Formats: sequence, structure tokens, C-alpha cells
Amino acid sequence: MGVDRTPGLVECARALAAGEVTSRALVVAALARIEASQGTVNAFRRVRAEAALVEAEAADEELAQGGRRPLLGVPVAVKDDMDVAGEPTAFGCRGEFPSLPEDGEAVRRLRAAGAIVVGKTNTCELGQWPFTEGPAFGATRNPWHPDHTPGGSSGGSAAAVAAGLVPAALGSDGAGSVRIPASWTHLVGIKPQRGRISTWPHAESFQGITVNGTLARTVADAALLLDAASGNHEGDLHRPTPINASEAVGRDPGRLRVALSLKPPFTALPARLDPRVEKRVRAVAERLAALGHVVEEAEPRYGQIGLTFVPRATAGIAERVGAISEQGLLDRRTLDAARLGRLLGGAPLRLARRAEVTLHRRIGALFSTYDVLLAPTTAAPPPRVGSMANLGGLGTDRAMIAACPYAWPWNVLGWPGVNVPAGFVDGGLPVGAQLLGPANSEPLLLSLAAQLEADQRWHELWPPEHTTADSPAV
Repeated sequence: MGVDRTPGLVECARALAAGEVTSRALVVAALARIEASQGTVNAFRRVRAEAALVEAEAADEELAQGGRRPLLGVPVAVKDDMDVAGEPTAFGCRGEFPSLPEDGEAVRRLRAAGAIVVGKTNTCELGQWPFTEGPAFGATRNPWHPDHTPGGSSGGSAAAVAAGLVPAALGSDGAGSVRIPASWTHLVGIKPQRGRISTWPHAESFQGITVNGTLARTVADAALLLDAASGNHEGDLHRPTPINASEAVGRDPGRLRVALSLKPPFTALPARLDPRVEKRVRAVAERLAALGHVVEEAEPRYGQIGLTFVPRATAGIAERVGAISEQGLLDRRTLDAARLGRLLGGAPLRLARRAEVTLHRRIGALFSTYDVLLAPTTAAPPPRVGSMANLGGLGTDRAMIAACPYAWPWNVLGWPGVNVPAGFVDGGLPVGAQLLGPANSEPLLLSLAAQLEADQRWHELWPPEHTTADSPAV
């Protein structure tokens, strides 16, 4: 199986099971691509070269003996907010962090499915911002345009997949942190239902707004990784009814009622949809209509949902900061957010959590008329590297809300969303659209995304060759 870049997750699993390639060959090639691209893309914080090769040889032995698991021998990556046995979890922070004795539950499940974790990808400090930069590791760059960010906070995972270093990767999404980098790197990004993929050793993450999700070039690959990582630890607070994401990919979604929402949700600071992005999102709506769906403009009743997001987000940051020994090395913006989180961590947090039931009812009323909500994933194309990294707290908030006002409400609700590529603006900057649904609607969203993918063929496009290192053949 000769390739210039890594094949997709489904294709890797098929070729391994058919004996057309070895796990060692796939892992060697992935490691070579990672090494060659670190000076440019800089997607990885930790690379498990030696351990991954040992695990690949064990996978090859299992395959030779007839062993079959969904991802047996396939190389993948995970974001550096997830515990991998024998590795530290720095979560974008400077300083020394201990190597951990056990995998987190999501990583444990990936390994149980046979996947080989080749490394941990870069993320901004505690996953707070829509860029992936910091003094701990430098800047992760967008494979489509190296002068621009891949987004954040799962920017390392997105860059690794977009550059063809690995076929798929796990990220996490607390305010769009899977969907935003997916939109800015021309990928499929799944933010699943809260609890679909365990966040253990945290019973819930950032007061329930953060979930683990998947990034891949195709809907089928993202769904396969979702199936492999899904499931719960007995300590999880949220345990949704299981789904079969891969099965949904091949299912006809039927004729759906789609609400197109272009108005930014409530924000305390100004946000405006860039006309270039609006044009691309409207083009997605037109394709859905051409595929037979009913598409109408309609807006959810968001109200002042942002007032419930801030206490949960900042209290979550305060909890994570409290567990870090070298707090003097943290970004001033992180310390300020943690201080606010401690102030809001009592009655305001309890009120914010209780408001979720009301928000479910009010915003969910849209789904009595429509099946799916289509919205921009971001308001703007990917910013340049460095444009947000050195701002103060208010300046960062202004820039972040201006660029990314659309994704975070679904984190408050805990409901699923899927970013789909929406094309390019300004000579090759990717932008995306998100398909959003009510609780446990991943199968519907994935079947619709797969139908759109079959029409648009977005996975056939790759970043320009000069932005990523040449890859060895397998």
C-alpha cells in the first residue's frame, strides 16, 4: 500500500486486516512524517517513538495469528489533555509534569480497540483559546497556510490530521475546541453528546462543558474513532445511551428540515459574521437543498446563554489551575480566569448549572419544527499566528469572541455537533459549517454529513505540498 500521506483510518484498518501492510510500516511512516514536520507544523508535544514501535510489532503478531479488533495496529494521536500511561499531561502548560501510571478512559478504550498512540498533540494552555501557541512549545501552524493558526484548542490534533501525519486524532471541545480547528483545517470534527467519550479521570470536565471528540478527513474515519473511544468509566457523571456512529454513516438521512442560523448567539462583546464565511455557509445550505432537504432561515432562542457559560468555564479553569504545582509559570490570563472562577464558583455556578434544564427546553423547541440546525462554525477565517497569543485578557476575549461566537452554546447544552468543511476563502484559507442537533442526535448528524461529503468530496483535497514535509512511502 504505497502512499504519499497516511491513508484514512478506515482504509488503514482494512489494509491491516487484509495483510496488505504491517502496523510497523504504518507506524514507522507516521513517525517519519511527524519528525519531518515538527520544524514547520509543530503538531506534537510528545512523540512515543520507541513505545509505538514495540506496540506495532505486538499488533503485527496479533494480526498474523488472526486477531481482529476495530483499529488493530492503526496509528493515531491524542491531545495533550488526555492521560497516556508513561507520559506527562502538561495540557499546554510550561513546567515539569510527572509521567502518569495509567491511561485515561478514552485512551484505554482506543488501545482496547487496537490503536497505537504515536504521540500527544499540542494545545494552548488549559485549552482556553482558539489558537495553539505558547511558551511551552512555540506555535503550531496550519498546514494549509503556515502563517495562520490551525485554531484551538485542539489545534495540534487538527494540524496532525490535516497534514497527513496520522489518519485521525482525539481532541476535546469546551467552547468549540474540536469544531473550530476542524473548520480552519478542512476536517470533519465531531463534538459528541456529553459523556459519549469518557473524560475520566475527571468525572466531568470543566463543569460539564468540555467533552472529548474526534478529528479526521472523512465522516467515516471520524465516526470509527468515535466508536472506538466511546464508553464510560464507572465514575463518569454523564452516561448517554450508546450509539453506533459508523453504522449511521452509511444510512440515508431521509428528507430533513434544516434551520439555517446566521445570527451570533448572545455575547457581551461585539461579534459579526464575515461576509466571506457567510457566503460559504450559504453554499452549504444550497447544497443541502439540492440534495432534497428543506432549508429555511430560523434562529434558536439563545437568550442570555453566555451568562451560564462563564461561571462554568472559569470554575473549571480554577479547578485545573489548583492541581498545577508551578502556577508561577502560567499565563497571566489563565491566573485571572482562575481568580474569576473562584469568585463565581459558589451560587453563580449553581445557578448556571440549574439553568441548563430551562435552556434545553427553550432552545430545544427549535427541534419541534426542524431536524437539524446549520450554522457557521466560526465568524472569520483562521487568524495569523501570533495575532492573539500576546494580547491581554480583555483583548483576547474580544478577538476570540469576534472570531468564534458560534460554537460554545452547544457546550452549555451538552448536545452533539459536527463540523463539515465549507470550502476556502482568500486563496485557500479553510472555513467550516456546523450541523447541530438535540440530545443524542449523532447518528442523524453523521448520516447527513456523510451525504454532504459524498456530494462535495472535500476529503480529496490536501494542503499544498510546500506546507508539509514530504512523506515516505509505506
